[in-house]
Amino acid sequence: MRALDLLRQRPVWAAPIVIGAVLIGLMTALYIGSAVDPVDHMHDLPVSLVRADSPAGRAVEKGLLGSPEVTEKLAIHVESLAAARDRMDRGASYATLVLPGATRGGPPIARLLSNQRAGTEGASLATGVLQPAVEAGSHGRVEVKTSVYRPLPAKAALGLSAFYTSLLILMSGFIGATIVNSFLDGALGFAPTEIGSRWSMARPALISRWQTLLAKWGMAVVLTGVLVAVFLLVAALILRMDAPSPLLLWAYGWFGAATVAIGTLALFAVLGTPGQLVGLLVFVYVGLASAGGTVPIQALPDAFAAVSHADPLRQILGGVRSILYLEARADAGLAEGAIATAIGLLFWLAFGAFFVRRYDKQGRDRLDPDVLAYVHRVADDYRVERPPG
Repeated sequence: MRALDLLRQRPVWAAPIVIGAVLIGLMTALYIGSAVDPVDHMHDLPVSLVRADSPAGRAVEKGLLGSPEVTEKLAIHVESLAAARDRMDRGASYATLVLPGATRGGPPIARLLSNQRAGTEGASLATGVLQPAVEAGSHGRVEVKTSVYRPLPAKAALGLSAFYTSLLILMSGFIGATIVNSFLDGALGFAPTEIGSRWSMARPALISRWQTLLAKWGMAVVLTGVLVAVFLLVAALILRMDAPSPLLLWAYGWFGAATVAIGTLALFAVLGTPGQLVGLLVFVYVGLASAGGTVPIQALPDAFAAVSHADPLRQILGGVRSILYLEARADAGLAEGAIATAIGLLFWLAFGAFFVRRYDKQGRDRLDPDVLAYVHRVADDYRVERPPG
């Protein structure tokens, strides 16, 4: 058969075109759709308001709390400065507006503190709503001075190092699972191995789906620990990324990557070849769209915000941000992320075990035992008949 003869067959074209078009359409809808207009979708973005007992302060507070344009976009917590600082230290508030007190000459001054450690885009969105609202509500009588609360370290990628680190943790899990799946299937004889011009096929092994999945899970757990260690060494030691608590970051990253790998391998085992595409959508593109790594959760469309609660990248990001920016406080996302990741791990273990063991009980072997025996006989005959040298 020549290449032109193959390309003339319509069935050869159908599956790649349909699958590719559906996949790229979904990717576009997920990734671009989540970030195309964050201001329009913004609601309940948490900020703090520190009141002051002065005419100017009371007027600004009344104007903000009485403005639908502000209250529809922001969740304003009226509290003391100490409480506002604690909220920002936990990454639970993107900005704090300190209202002006009594003044002796000159215009009243309101201080607007942006909290980039909670997320640079979220802090920018919060200040973008608060600053013009104060100026408009006071008719220019109150001056707003902005500053950054606890500025980020110099080598924190402008507040995106937590997102990039979380994404690399996720990819360590997904890529690790893909590597393990490919190489172990090759070693077991269920897939050919082709390196350059060399093609080889091992004898298919007599092994159940369940035992195969267990072996892949075991290899993936070890491999993800290595992959996370390598990228952290490159990022922290070579590229000098600011990374406090490196051992904790590695342990948490390994936990997240191993969970993603176990879930990906479960999808491979249950769905077969389509499992790789489903895993790419579930773990990578849904994660990028809904994790809140760039656009905060409160500025995502409702559908993405709802999905984010079950998104592994969001849970990984919460813990990584706590470790990198918030002194690894448990109440700053680390505990929630660890618990949610553990729940995800249990789900994927149960999902894989249930379906794969069911396949085995129903006799759905990867290769029919009679065919397996035939392949071994043919291989033995070939080895006997093959001339030496």
